[in-house]
Amino acid sequence: MTIIRDISTGKIRLSLVEDDDFLNAIEGLQDFVLNTNADCDMAYDWVCDQVGIQSFVADNYAWDLFFETFTSADT
Repeated sequence: MTIIRDISTGKIRLSLVEDDDFLNAIEGLQDFVLNTNADCDMAYDWVCDQVGIQSFVADNYAWDLFFETFTSADT
């Protein structure tokens, strides 16, 4: 995980944006969406399953990366 400091708030948090398992799941996300016609919830659950986590929605950086990848595959 990557430690990220939010300049506006001064808070420090961990992010999955450089976690190998997360990045591998993001790399496979487009194929998963195209092959299964997955909606956002199904794609989100798939990424969580691939990484072995319950949620990453509170990780803004990881969520943004996921959502960008999902929307580019869904269009």
